[in-house]
Amino acid sequence: MTQQGFGSESELEEALATPGAGLVEDLVKGGGDLVILGAGGKMGPTLAMLARRGMDAAGRQADAVYAVSRFGDAAVRERLKAANVTVVPFDLIENDDFSSLPDAANVVFMVGAKFGAATNASWAWEVNAALPDRVARRYRDSTIAVLSTGNVYPFLPASSGGASEDVPPAPIGEYAQSCLGRERVFEFGAQERGTKVSLIRLNYAVDLRYGVLADIGRSVQDGEPVSLATSNVNVVWQGYANEVVLRSLVHASSEVFTVNLTGPELLSVESIARRFGTLLDREVTLVGEPKPTALLSDAGRCMALFGYPSVPAETLIQWQAAWLRDGLPLISKPTKWAVRDGKF
Repeated sequence: MTQQGFGSESELEEALATPGAGLVEDLVKGGGDLVILGAGGKMGPTLAMLARRGMDAAGRQADAVYAVSRFGDAAVRERLKAANVTVVPFDLIENDDFSSLPDAANVVFMVGAKFGAATNASWAWEVNAALPDRVARRYRDSTIAVLSTGNVYPFLPASSGGASEDVPPAPIGEYAQSCLGRERVFEFGAQERGTKVSLIRLNYAVDLRYGVLADIGRSVQDGEPVSLATSNVNVVWQGYANEVVLRSLVHASSEVFTVNLTGPELLSVESIARRFGTLLDREVTLVGEPKPTALLSDAGRCMALFGYPSVPAETLIQWQAAWLRDGLPLISKPTKWAVRDGKF
């Protein structure tokens, strides 16, 4: 990694999987194996590698890290094995019996269905709300960190600074509603069975291969218009996001610990697009009338507990521009950050 960015996917993953001092200190406080459910997704592989390295640095070499997923991509499976992560191929939807899954003191749940929820709502509810009940029962005696989303909040004006954890959820659309369902199911497990739970409401992680900045930057690079209807966004470096997910296990409670996970900057979409125009030497086409509200989160609690992200938004934009300019790989999974009706 340099100030200019990364030369390859392996360099990027190295940065995403390198533990900071705060993570190691928190991992020293814990103990036992870790199971990551949904480890084959966008965030899962680097989070699993980060967990393994962090636990090793904390003197927990004897504690296993299990990565559970269908693992449709064999290359991901092999990278995890090479990083001393134990790979467990398992389809959480098709299998009714979870007894064969590894026991573990700690669990990270990061399974979710977003895209296609507008046309197949029952699928979204099965993955986002029904599956969590089976997981919560299987791991009732574990500490569970649950990945959720800022989509559970209402749209707010930029002047509000974004929704804090005290803002009542008001999800728009089946996807966001089913994600609130996920939260409620794990909350029920905490209340009824005493399971320690942390809920992490994330928006949006930047990996360079995907994310809001990749979406906007690619539009600018390809000469496509950028909509200003949603005029502000939050983003956060995925390396920081991975660390917060793991560190939240220390704060998990049967009272349910809830934290917003995003960056400290409230970013202007127009400013992001124009910055990419400068960095990529492209004309910028802006369309749409800015609406007065957006999906924004206040991550003050997160940063008070875990510190500020090590990578500020301007650096992320520079890295993203360099990644696009160099033609490095992208994951074809748009965030659809500009969607306002909840239909993904």
